[in-house]
Amino acid sequence: MSWTNTTLTTAIQDYLESSESSFVTNIPNFIKATEEKILKSVQLDVFKKNVTGTATSGTTYLATPSDYLSSFSLAVIDSSSNYNYLLLKHPSFVRDYTPASATTGQPKYYAEFDDNTFILGPTPNSNYTFELHYFYRPASLTSTSGSDTTWLSKNAINAMLYGCLSEACMYLKNYEALPVYEQKFQESLVFLKNLGEAKSTRDQYRYGEIRREPQA
Repeated sequence: MSWTNTTLTTAIQDYLESSESSFVTNIPNFIKATEEKILKSVQLDVFKKNVTGTATSGTTYLATPSDYLSSFSLAVIDSSSNYNYLLLKHPSFVRDYTPASATTGQPKYYAEFDDNTFILGPTPNSNYTFELHYFYRPASLTSTSGSDTTWLSKNAINAMLYGCLSEACMYLKNYEALPVYEQKFQESLVFLKNLGEAKSTRDQYRYGEIRREPQA
């Protein structure tokens, strides 16, 4: 079983017995809110990717990908094809390390300067190639056609359903059913966390995976 945009929309209406026009209009918002909560609650390896890019010599900033959420590692690939991993710091540390942007060299540190940019320290003294390993935001189920699926709609079936029903109950002010669906959503997140953060463990360059909490 898996959800498509069409089947999940229909299920939400059927579970809550509502097809009122403004409620139906807001169903895509319920779906997107649920996807966001899952992405922010569970680390899933399937939502990691690698990209390469080039920093311009003399420019202290490096643009992040449009689907960027958070980084796992950033490396400079030197002329000998060696990977030199930068240390993630606060922007103030990078500024303090190289107070003058004209101070150049092979970058050792990086920080998230804003939503779209890394700041590097020191400022690159060459057009270095960088490889970023990062956690990305996948396309929403709401952006697909009625018959398409996403990873979450195929592999997080219960979390998607109960998360959407919880969001929908808040919209309808159905406070009697809300705790039931929210509890089912939280239970579904536990199973996802066990999959993504315990059973599906992989080597990490600097930090290990989050450990699975002992069950009572």
